[in-house]
Amino acid sequence: MERNGALGHAEDTGEGSLIRQWSDAAAAAPPGRRTDLPPPPHPPQNVTSSSSAKFEAALTWILSSNKDVGIWLKGEDPSELVTTVDKVVCLESARPRMGVGCRLSRALLTALTNVLIFFWCLAFLWGLLILLKYRWRKLEEEEQAMYEMVKKIIDVVQDHYVDWEQDMERYPYVGILHVRDTLIPPQSRRRMKRVWDRAVEFLASNESRIQTESHRVAGEDMLVWRWTKPSSFSDSER
Repeated sequence: MERNGALGHAEDTGEGSLIRQWSDAAAAAPPGRRTDLPPPPHPPQNVTSSSSAKFEAALTWILSSNKDVGIWLKGEDPSELVTTVDKVVCLESARPRMGVGCRLSRALLTALTNVLIFFWCLAFLWGLLILLKYRWRKLEEEEQAMYEMVKKIIDVVQDHYVDWEQDMERYPYVGILHVRDTLIPPQSRRRMKRVWDRAVEFLASNESRIQTESHRVAGEDMLVWRWTKPSSFSDSER
């Protein structure tokens, strides 16, 4: 509607029909494709069936008009704004008209592209979900292995203390590394390192019956565990 109104203003000078011809020719081109005019010297070469005066008048009217007629005037540098007729080298359609076949092919291509993007996103989210579930399962398994290791450590330290009370052990404490070597076979120590470290940390902060000390054993300072007996009610017995 706006385009027809703009052309109506130019009917009295003859530019309207010429602009309509340009608009129809430019609109028939594919989107983004230019309807090139030979780059003339000064003024632009008239390649239409109209007179040169109407040709230049139409170009001048398009440049000076504030209406959107569906035609862009382009110069040598497409990024620069054309302000004079002598700088015009081509016409470009602002509202191209496409046939039914072209519209269907473009719609089909757009739909296929959107479907592919959707499935790629869905596959990515599905893979991320599988990765997170695997990670959660590994954390749960590691947590369970840590608690089992804590239980085994408590049993070893307690049994060692009982043996010491029965004069079966020389010291009431046992080295931490000795306990590790007893519970974990050599081929599994690298794999179980994280579980062992977490178990040691758990005992240090959550188990009051086991006390961590530093003693010199066989000429070397090492960390040891000592089993601490529950406090006796000696005062009440007295």
